[in-house]
Amino acid sequence: MADLTDTDLAGSRFSHVDLAGADLYDVDLSGARLREVDLTGVVISGAVLDGVDIDAHINNVVVNGVDVVPYVEAELDRRYPDRPKMRPTDAAGFREAWDVVERLWDGTMQRARGLPPEALHESVAGEWSFTQTLRHLVFATDSWVRRAILGDPAPWHPLGLPYDQMPDVEGVPRDRAARPSLDEVAELRRDRMAGVRAFLDTLTDERLAEDTEPVEGPGWPQPVSFPVRKCLLTVLGEEWQHRLYAERDLDALAAS
Repeated sequence: MADLTDTDLAGSRFSHVDLAGADLYDVDLSGARLREVDLTGVVISGAVLDGVDIDAHINNVVVNGVDVVPYVEAELDRRYPDRPKMRPTDAAGFREAWDVVERLWDGTMQRARGLPPEALHESVAGEWSFTQTLRHLVFATDSWVRRAILGDPAPWHPLGLPYDQMPDVEGVPRDRAARPSLDEVAELRRDRMAGVRAFLDTLTDERLAEDTEPVEGPGWPQPVSFPVRKCLLTVLGEEWQHRLYAERDLDALAAS
């Protein structure tokens, strides 16, 4: 166990570091950037939070004695009227949610085509480029629909892009440096989205309530059984959130 006292670590980079249970006292974190960190159970007291920007999955977050999650959720639903549709409870609701996904992504793709092709390979603030975001959604569909629900043990396209923290798995592509054209990735996305649409068109409430059959072979997700509802909600969540990220980054690219 390291004991760092009166130590200047300004500008240091910590990657794949385990700080679980660490005790930070009188520590200057001003200007720090935390990305893909697990803050479950963290207690912050006697702190100053000014100009803080938090983008996270939050649950049971208490600020000065107030659980702020219900307020945040209500505000997000107010800002994005289609957002509640991403929490469907029956087969018809999932079809309606996918209608929304297709409509919103059509608009985002039109925006992207208005930018120079090279800009769509640019990273904004260290995040995925626009084309990498599309490639990740291909991976998400391949994983949670084609593999987990439909039972294909190795459905991944070579251009699919797993999340950065995923360990290397035999047979799962991870070519972060690939630079396919927007047309190439868009065609791949159309194929995968059409596959989701075809499945949802035949989805019944009974099928939605079932669990998947564990698929054989290494890959993602793990070869275990999942509720069909969970798989589809995961895809909806990926589609919704990554489109917001894409719109945010397109704003920055357009401004520059």
